[in-house]
Amino acid sequence: MVSAGDFKNGVTFEMDGNVFQVIEFQHVKPGKGAAFVRTKMKNVITGAVIERSFSPTDKFDSAFIERKDMQYSYSDGDLYYFMDMESFDMVPLNKDVLPDSFKFVKEEMMCKLCSFKGKVFSVEPPTFVELEVTDTDPGFAGNTATNTLKPATLETGAEIKVPLFIEVGEIIKIDTRTSEYLSRA
Repeated sequence: MVSAGDFKNGVTFEMDGNVFQVIEFQHVKPGKGAAFVRTKMKNVITGAVIERSFSPTDKFDSAFIERKDMQYSYSDGDLYYFMDMESFDMVPLNKDVLPDSFKFVKEEMMCKLCSFKGKVFSVEPPTFVELEVTDTDPGFAGNTATNTLKPATLETGAEIKVPLFIEVGEIIKIDTRTSEYLSRA
């Protein structure tokens, strides 16, 4: 059991048959009236973010979210297969479970599968990946001092903006959370 007075960022709990994770919280003690906890929380299954206030004495059941490292193997239509590296079991997931940042994942990359009571609801790709640029406009000498960006296609098919000096065949490092170019690898 976890009480609203003990909320911290990242705490997961069950409420009204759903699982929520605290994103932000604030203990408020007004001059008049009782104290309360203002909370911004995310439904971990649907991804919806809501704001709600609780009494500090409200109690909820703790929710355990399992995060397991699994290797992305291959896709077959709308099904994506992940392999458990301990038991070598294959876990098929529908495309709708995958986040937008999954476009940076290539075969044999390790990902974290997030599940609650055995049901996988999300996939966390690696935070940073190194991918090859397969298509971009050619760079020109002297273009290294500006902050101008150009579109580039990566080996997974994803498109991002890169500096003008990046050329086809280069390996670059990308932050999957922001879809931004970080550096050459």
